[in-house]
Order: sequence, then C-alpha cells, then structure tokens
Amino acid sequence: MNEFDLIAKLTKSLPTNSSVIATAGDDCAVLDSGQPGRYLLFKTDAVVEGIHFESGADPASVGHKALARCLSDIAAMAGRPIAALVTIALPKTFDVDYVQKIYHGMDALARRYNVAIVGGETTTNPERMLISISLLGDVASDKCAMRSGAKAGDALFVTGDLGGSIAEKHLQFEPRINEAHWLMENFSLHAMIDLSDGLAGDLRHILSASKVGAEIRAASIPVSRAAKLHAKLKPNGKTPLIAALSDGEDFELLFALPSKDAVELLDRWKQQFPQTRLTCIGKITATPGLKIRDQHGVRELNIHGYAHFS
Repeated sequence: MNEFDLIAKLTKSLPTNSSVIATAGDDCAVLDSGQPGRYLLFKTDAVVEGIHFESGADPASVGHKALARCLSDIAAMAGRPIAALVTIALPKTFDVDYVQKIYHGMDALARRYNVAIVGGETTTNPERMLISISLLGDVASDKCAMRSGAKAGDALFVTGDLGGSIAEKHLQFEPRINEAHWLMENFSLHAMIDLSDGLAGDLRHILSASKVGAEIRAASIPVSRAAKLHAKLKPNGKTPLIAALSDGEDFELLFALPSKDAVELLDRWKQQFPQTRLTCIGKITATPGLKIRDQHGVRELNIHGYAHFS
C-alpha cells in the first residue's frame, strides 16, 4: 500500500459537519467561515529530520521550509494565510541556539506574508527532530481554487523550473502566494495544485479529482539547471526530464485555465513577474489518463511522483 492508498483508506469515512465545504483530498480543507463570501482554509504539514532536512542543515532554512510548505498549499487554493500554530518535537539532547534559529527562519517568512504565529506545542521525540505547522487562511468563496474543476481543452501551465530541488531549492523556495492571488484575480482558473510530490504525481491528483486526462509535451517541461547538473554528475541516474517529472519538493504552481486565455496570460505574466518563468506544458483531455508527447509520438506516461512509502 502506497502513501496515497493509505490516505484514501484513512479518510474514506471521516466525520464531517455543516461547516465543511471541502475536506481531505485538496491542498487545504475548506470551511464555511460564517462570513458571507469568505471561506476559511485549514492546513497542517510536518517536516522530519532525515526526511525533509538533514541533521546539521542551516536552522533558519529549516524553519523557513517548515512554514513555507503550508504557505504553498494556501497559495494552491489562491488564499491568504492568517495564523499558524507550531509543534516542535525534540530529542532529549538538543541545541537551544539551533532551535531558536529555526524559529528565526520561520518568523522572517511569517512577517513577509503577515502571518501571526499564535502558539503551539513542544514535546520530545527520540533520535530526531519533527516540526509540525497548522495554518489558517482565507479566500473569497468565488476565487477558491480546487483540484476538481479542470475541463477538456484547458491549457496546463506551471511556474518556475522543475527537478533537482534537493540541491538547495527545497530549503529555500518562496511560496507562490502573490502569484496565485494575482492569477485568480485576473483569470478564470479551473484547477490548481502546488507541486510537492512531483509533476507526474501531482498532475494525476488534478486529473483524478476532475475526472479528465491530460497530454503534456516533453520538450516544454521547464527543467531546472540543478536537475541538468545532477544528471551530468551522475549519468547513470535520472535524466533531467525524469527528474523534472518525478522529483518532489519543487513547490511550484500547476494550474489549468481556458486555452483562449493562454496568450494573454503569458503576455501579462512577463510584465507582472519577470523573474519567474511561466510555461504552458500541455492540455487537458476528455480521455482519462496521462500521456506525454515526445519525438517518438504520444504514449502513456508511466513515471510517477514521490511517495513517502510504497
């Protein structure tokens, strides 16, 4: 049983109530805020030493990443973050200065996006550190981006470059809060997700939720310099394209919108976010499944994204 099969099994019959708009299965839970025209967004995520960061990693970067992961999910819903709770679990022997620097990194990012850190919990955990963040945000009810609205004929876009995040990006990425908000204010997005588990895996989440398929173009996938360099250093490992499709922790936005808006989007994006690449990588199809077009034609894509266990 892989990670996503387990999630599906555990969440199949969770209790709900009248406040729930969308539960497990999207980037955030969506709740009725009680305020007309607004939804609450609720997200939790954790980073674990030895899995999401190595022992001795720059502590400010560890704190940045712990909060940025949740902010990226708020971005994927086109929302704005409000307040966070932080749980940190520490081994019996820990360096107080190191832990304080983790909070310095978290605090700096929180201030950038006007996020209040309002408390949390400290506890012990044998052998390794764990940081868990719970984050509240909100979004206009008519601007909330789900995974489930992609339509046949939509153009598929991705921000930034993909693959090779382990080199450094996974600790230093900037959540696409501002980009997502601008997109939803200026265009009619049908579906959006952040790329935490790889393009090939996360695109399948959109396809499953929307009950559609997709065809992507190999030549259009924006491969990062880090993925290309890693392939040169380890020629028997992943090719740059496979890294761009399957590496986790890129934390870019993947979204679908009507193809008629594609040219306008690209033109306006260059003016609004000149430092961030935006690429049309393919289209949504009515036929289920994920296909890739390359120099050999169109075929099923058998590559999948990252999973914590399989």
